[in-house]
Amino acid sequence: MFTLHVHMNRNRQRVLLGMSGGVDSSAAGYLLREQGYEVVGVTMKVWPQDCISRAEDKCCGPQAVADARSVAHALGIPHYVVDEADQFERVVIDYFASEYQAGRTPNPCVMCNEKLKFGNLWNKARVLGCDYIATGHYAIIEHVAATSSSHHRECGEGTASTYAVLRKGVDPRKDQSYFLFSLRQPQLRRALTPLGTMTKPQIREIAHSLGLKVADKMDSQEICFVPGNDYRAFLRSHLGDDEFHRGEIYDVAGNFLGEHDGIELFTIGQRKGLPGGSPHPRYVVDLDPATNRVIVGYADDLMVEEFEIDRVNWHSVAVNAYADCSASPLDEGERIEVRGIRFQNGEYLEPSSCHLPWEGRGDDIATRAENRVISFEATVKIRYNHPGTAATVTPLENDRARVRLHDPQRAVTPGQAAVIYDGDVVLGGGWICRREALVPA
Repeated sequence: MFTLHVHMNRNRQRVLLGMSGGVDSSAAGYLLREQGYEVVGVTMKVWPQDCISRAEDKCCGPQAVADARSVAHALGIPHYVVDEADQFERVVIDYFASEYQAGRTPNPCVMCNEKLKFGNLWNKARVLGCDYIATGHYAIIEHVAATSSSHHRECGEGTASTYAVLRKGVDPRKDQSYFLFSLRQPQLRRALTPLGTMTKPQIREIAHSLGLKVADKMDSQEICFVPGNDYRAFLRSHLGDDEFHRGEIYDVAGNFLGEHDGIELFTIGQRKGLPGGSPHPRYVVDLDPATNRVIVGYADDLMVEEFEIDRVNWHSVAVNAYADCSASPLDEGERIEVRGIRFQNGEYLEPSSCHLPWEGRGDDIATRAENRVISFEATVKIRYNHPGTAATVTPLENDRARVRLHDPQRAVTPGQAAVIYDGDVVLGGGWICRREALVPA
């Protein structure tokens, strides 16, 4: 039972800060305090019991709790630990394993942000009377005040006095807006990310000036619950070898090359673990969960010109939701309606009077086909460390969209997120779907 009693001055807005024990969330606490917020620190205990001894230095480990508590004490803010291990197991780890079993490559950070950090944690924030949740993400969440009540009605904003725009952080090496694309308007409107306008060196300088012992703590480059970044070993311990889906390896011409011990052991673009005997490097170019086949090819076979994404989450700057702009296709029983799309009932939506970000700039960016589906030009990132590439995006029915890349990209991986940008503004994003099988069964 989560029971906390915090006595603070309610003349100021109160923020629940997620503290991972790293330098980023630590500096975020200081910045929020300097901006006049009352800050309450919280660290989520998310490690399952069988992970503790193997991940003590991760953000899911005991050392992280100790570091966060030490920083909170130095900043003079209260600090609490909340047990989210069961939810983390169900929402993040089970998703992680099941995606590999389905021949997809998961992105657990996106899921953790949406479902836990900006999801379940809000229940704790409300108990504490907090107005916002804050994290140490390098992204900008701009809280935009509406200019008039009529603008709200026209744009589907309901009675909210602000709406939120998600933007890239100013430090291009650290920008984490990609990981926040699936957040919905209610989550974004109550979120603060004070590091978005700063660079990593500036953050470390702040931590040094405060004498925080985490000032030089290294950033983790690994998935927090996967020791040594060895996801295969983690899957073996979590699933057991009997749950791996064994099958056969073929080349793109349909030639049988050998057998494999589990489709879970492969990802698109992988070279290791493949049969030899080829004069040129070979890569995994497709995974077929229906037949448990691993398809291999050469570098050219990894290039993709077009793909689709599903479970698309359009942001308020890119949608007109007539019922509630805060709705999301990820919420059961709710949906957002992208203007101009024909839905299953065959009806069209009337164009909104609100300008979409790619409209009205005199450069003919937006095009409308006869069926009134809008295609628009944008920049799309197909993975977190991808620089982004120009693409034409076409919203489709059933919360999907088609992405046509102007320049073919290597290793477009099913299960990863494709995030759509207009400059530094996040328009939305979705999950990359598997293409039609390269080798028929």
